Amino acid sequence: MQASVGDRLLVHGRIVGQHDRSAEIIEVLGADGGPPYRVRFENGHETLMSPGPDTVVRPFSTGD
Repeated sequence: MQASVGDRLLVHGRIVGQHDRSAEIIEVLGADGGPPYRVRFENGHETLMSPGPDTVVRPFSTGD
């Protein structure tokens, strides 16, 4: 998995009734865009993540 600052991680819920979560990558700590990533969730919580198979990278879009 490779990502850049500004990309978003979409973490799919793993159990029935659990919602997907989205987090913005604010720092890439691995080599060549690899994990771990420092991320910020919608509620402002920041944490380090090494995403698993239930996570998808959504590239940053400028809206152009």
